[in-house]
Amino acid sequence: MQSKVTTSSLIKMKQDKQKITALTAYDFPFASMLDSQGIDMVLVGDSLGMVVQGKENTLPVTMDEAVYHTSMVSRACSRAMVVGDMPFMSYQGALDRAVENGGRFLKEAGAAAVKLEGGADVCPVIEALAKAGIPVQAHIGLTPQSVHQMGGFKVQRDEERLLQDGKDVQNAGAFSVVLEGIPSPIAAKITEELVIPTIGIGAGPDCDGQILVLHDMLGINDRFLPKFVKKYADLAALAKQGVSEYVEEVRKGSFPSADYEYK
Repeated sequence: MQSKVTTSSLIKMKQDKQKITALTAYDFPFASMLDSQGIDMVLVGDSLGMVVQGKENTLPVTMDEAVYHTSMVSRACSRAMVVGDMPFMSYQGALDRAVENGGRFLKEAGAAAVKLEGGADVCPVIEALAKAGIPVQAHIGLTPQSVHQMGGFKVQRDEERLLQDGKDVQNAGAFSVVLEGIPSPIAAKITEELVIPTIGIGAGPDCDGQILVLHDMLGINDRFLPKFVKKYADLAALAKQGVSEYVEEVRKGSFPSADYEYK
């Protein structure tokens, strides 16, 4: 059995130029599949609001919902690092409240770390969480919780600001940083200048690792897919086919046949 992925092992992977693999998951069965295939990190993203709950964006997700889903994922992962995504308004207010909410992911949900969005503006929160012993993954560039402030899901191109954000969250104590919706050359420069690992999503191949939303890359989500998503399977089509055959057989009376009866 491979050893548990930790913040230290992720730093070593960057140093050894070994790519970090990450995906989202929101429940026990899918998290079990990911862990069995050697994924390094499982993020219980607030993307659950869109891909699981069917909402228009991530903003409505609550702390209780995030903790609930993270607890299912944590029970499934024996090797992968589980990261709980702090929902909108769970860390933007008072620092003591942010620490309390971050602590819930470790204490109640069994996660190893939390993730939060923002650059220089959230550094005091990162510092407070790290001081409390809560590992923090930062998230800069396109930050979905700021969708209204940004005027939509837009690629972020301000190289100077993005590079400074990366350095700021590193200095505040983040153990890694997600780079989302950033042109490849800028993401490559950030990756080169930071000591902590960068995890890219729509940020090109030069990041230290990559993450995608599971429901997007497995073809479960039939909504609009961003340019950066590669669909590795089409589970929705397979599931629909199976359900269609079941409906047809039940209506015809061919299921259950004798093979599926108790004698």
